[in-house]
Amino acid sequence: MEEDELEGVGELEAVLQLAPEVRLAIEQVFPSQDPLDRADFNAVEYINTLFPTEQSLANIDEVVNKIRLKIRRLDDNIRTVVRGQTNVGQDGRQALEEAQKAIQQLFGKIKDIKDKAEKSEQMVKEITRDIKQLDHAKRHLTTSITTLNHLHMLAGGVDSLEAMTRRRQYGEVANLLQGVVNVLEHFNKYMGIPQIRQLSERVKAAQNELGQQILADFEEAFPSQGTKRPGGPSNVLRDACLVANVLDPRIKQEIIKKFIKQHLSEYLVLFHENQDVAWLDKIDRRYAWIKRQLMDYEEKYGRMFPQEWCMSERIAVEFCHVTRTELAKIMRTRAKEIEVKLLLFAIQRTTNFEGLMAKRFSGCTLADGTVKKTELPPPSTNPFLEDETGTETDETVIEKGDIDRPKKPKAPDNPFHGIVSKCFEPHLYVYIESQDKNLGELIDRFVADFKAQGPPKPNVDEGGAVLPSCADLFVYYKKCMVQCSQLSTGEPMIALTTIFQKYLREYAWKILSGNLPKTTSSSSGLTITSLLKEKEGSEVAKFTVEELCLICSILSTAEYCLATTQQLEEKLKEKVDASLMERINLTGEMDTFSIVISNSIQLLVQDLDAACDPALTAMSKMQWQNVEHVGDQSPYVTSVILHIKQNVPIIRDNLASTRKYFTQFCIKFANSFIPKFINHLFKCKPISMVGAEQLLLDTHSLKMVLLDLPSIGSQVVRKAPASYTKIVVKGMTRAEMILKVVMAPHEPPIVFVDNYIKLLADCSTDTFQKILDMKGLKRSEQSSMLELFRQRLPAPPSGVENTSSMSLTAPTPEQESSRIRKLEKLIKKRL
Repeated sequence: MEEDELEGVGELEAVLQLAPEVRLAIEQVFPSQDPLDRADFNAVEYINTLFPTEQSLANIDEVVNKIRLKIRRLDDNIRTVVRGQTNVGQDGRQALEEAQKAIQQLFGKIKDIKDKAEKSEQMVKEITRDIKQLDHAKRHLTTSITTLNHLHMLAGGVDSLEAMTRRRQYGEVANLLQGVVNVLEHFNKYMGIPQIRQLSERVKAAQNELGQQILADFEEAFPSQGTKRPGGPSNVLRDACLVANVLDPRIKQEIIKKFIKQHLSEYLVLFHENQDVAWLDKIDRRYAWIKRQLMDYEEKYGRMFPQEWCMSERIAVEFCHVTRTELAKIMRTRAKEIEVKLLLFAIQRTTNFEGLMAKRFSGCTLADGTVKKTELPPPSTNPFLEDETGTETDETVIEKGDIDRPKKPKAPDNPFHGIVSKCFEPHLYVYIESQDKNLGELIDRFVADFKAQGPPKPNVDEGGAVLPSCADLFVYYKKCMVQCSQLSTGEPMIALTTIFQKYLREYAWKILSGNLPKTTSSSSGLTITSLLKEKEGSEVAKFTVEELCLICSILSTAEYCLATTQQLEEKLKEKVDASLMERINLTGEMDTFSIVISNSIQLLVQDLDAACDPALTAMSKMQWQNVEHVGDQSPYVTSVILHIKQNVPIIRDNLASTRKYFTQFCIKFANSFIPKFINHLFKCKPISMVGAEQLLLDTHSLKMVLLDLPSIGSQVVRKAPASYTKIVVKGMTRAEMILKVVMAPHEPPIVFVDNYIKLLADCSTDTFQKILDMKGLKRSEQSSMLELFRQRLPAPPSGVENTSSMSLTAPTPEQESSRIRKLEKLIKKRL
C-alpha cells in the first residue's frame, strides 16, 4: 500500500514539473509569497520552519487544522473552475459559426462594389472619348497655325533680308537677321522638306554675302596701306558692326584684327629698331604715343564699335604685345649696352604704364591666356591680419616686432602685370649682378666701420645694443626684394634669394663671429695662499666688461638676425610664384645665426667658469682633516660668489631683451659648474668630521647662490625658471649627499654601504672608491668595503648586462626635498 502511494506521489510530481517559462508567466499573473507556491518547495524545510524547536510541537494540532482548512478551500476553488468550463466548448463552436457567416456576407458586399466600380469606369471612358479627340484636334490645329505663321515670317524675312543686303541697309538688317535666325531654329526638325531646306540655304547665303560685304566696306573705309578715311566713321559702318554681332564670330574677329593692325601700323614705323626713339632711354615716347592714339580713337571711332567689343582695351593690349616683342628683339641685339640704371628706368616706366592700364581697363580681353589673371586668395578668418595696401607698406623697414604678427598674402590686383615687362626678365641678371656687387661693398663697409668705431657702448636701459649694421642690411634687403618683385616674380627672385643667403652667411661670420673676443690661456702661477686671500677687484676674469658687453651685443644681434631672416623667408615666399615657393629656404642661414648665439653663450659660460676654477682648486688643496671647528663660509666660496656677482649682472642687463638666452646661459653654467665642483669635492681627501661639516655648509651656501643666480644683484627679484632650479637642486643635492655619506660612520660596514646606496642611488664602484678615499680609510679596509659593496648591489633587470657603472632609480623630488630639510637642520644644529 505504501509503495502504491509513493508511486502515485512520484507520478503527481512528474506531472507538476512545469517548464521555467510557464512558471515565470504564472508568477507574473498570480504573484505569491507563500512558500507552498515555490517551484523548489521542500517539505522537510517547511516543517522545520513551522516547528523549529520541541516546545513548538505543542500547537501541532492547530497547524494541522489550518492546513486542512486550506486544502478544503483549494478543493472548492478547483471544483468551481472545473464546473465553469463544462459549456466552454459548445459556446466556442457557436461563436465560430457566427464569424464564418459574417465573413461570407462581407465578401458578397465587396464583390458588388467591385462590379459597380467597373461599370462606372466604362461609363467615364465613353463620356471622355469625344473630349480627348477634340483636345488633340485643337493642339494639332494650333501647331499648324503657328508653323504657318513662322513659315510666312521666314519667307517674308528672307526676301526682305536679301533686298536690304543689296541696299546696304545694315540698321534694319541687324534686327531682321536675328529674328530670321530665331524663326529658322523652329524648322530644324522640318529640314527634310525641300521648301524649308531651300529657305535655310537662302539665309546662309545671305549671311555669307553680308559678311563679305561688311569686310569689303571696312577695307574700303580703312585701307591697309593708305591713310585713314577722311570723313571719320559713318553710320553705315556702325550698323555693320551690329550685324557682325549676329554673323559668324570670325567676321567680328576679322574686323577687329584689320582695324587694330591699321591703327598700329604707324607705331611699327616710328619705333622701328633702327630708330633712336626705339631704345630704352626713350621708352616714355612709346607709351605717350599709345595714349594719344587711344584718345584719338575715343574721339573719332568710339561710337562706331559696340561697347561690348572693348576696342580701346584691345588696341592697348595689342600695343603691349607688339611692344614686348619689339623690346625683346632690340635688347637681344644691343644687350651689351644695357646698364642697371637704364634697365631699372625702363622697367619702372613700363610697370607704371601697366598700372595705368589696370586703372583704365578691366582686362576682360585677356581671356585668351596671354596673361593669366591671378585668383584672389580666399578671405581669411583671422581677425588679427592687417591689410597691406599701397607701396608704402612694401617699402617700410622690417621691424623686429613684426616677426610675430601674421600678414595677409598680398592679392595681385593688376591683370596687366607683366604684359610688357616680361621682356625684361632675361636681362635681369644685370640687376642681380649689381645687387651682388653692392651687397659685397656693404659688408666690407660694415667690417671697416666696426674696426674704426670699435664695439658698441653697453646700453643697459634698452637691454643690450644691437649692431646698427644689422638693421641697415635688412633695410637694403627689403628694398631689393620689393624692387625685384616689381620686376619679376619668377627665376630672378630665386637668384636674388641666393644672393641674400650668401651675404647673410658672410655677415654672420665676418661681422658677428669674426668679432667675438678670443679666449686666452688660463692664468697660472697662483698660490693657494693668494687664492684664499683673493679680494674684490683682483683680475681673475679673462674678459673685460667691454668684452662681455660686446659678446652680449653680438648675441642680441644674432637673435635679431635669426628672427628677421625667418620673416624675410616668409616675405620672399609671398612675393615669388607659387610654383617656385619650395625653392626658397633660409634654414641654413638661420642655423648659422643659431650657431653664433650658441658660441656667444658658450664664451660667457667659459669665462665665468674659468674665473671660478682657481677657487675650486684652492678648495681641493685645503687640509680638510685639520679643520677644528665649523665657522662661516670658506674663502673659496666668497671668491666664487664674488665672480658671479661681477659677471652675471652685466650679462643679465645686456641680455634683458633676450631673456630666454640669459636663461640658457644660466642653465649651461649650472651644468658646467656643478659637475666640476663635485669633481673637486672628490679631491678633498682625507676629510675629518668637522671638515665635512664645513664643506656641507659651503655647499649649501653655493647652492643658495646658484638658485639666486638669475636675479643676483638685481633690484627686481624674479623667480628663477623651473628648468634651471631643477638642475641646480638635483646637482647640488648630490654634492650634499656625498658629504653626508662621508660624515656617516663606516662601522658597521653593512649599514654604511646600504646608507650609501640609499642616499646616492649610484652603483658605480669608482664613486664608492672616491668616497672611501675622502674618509681616509686604509687600502685593506677599502678592499673589504668594495667587496661588500658589490655584494649589496641590487640585481640588474633581466636582459641588462651588469656593469660597474649601473645607476639606480633617481630619487623623486619629494625625497630630495625631505633630504634637503634634514640637511638644513643638521647644519643649524652644528652651527
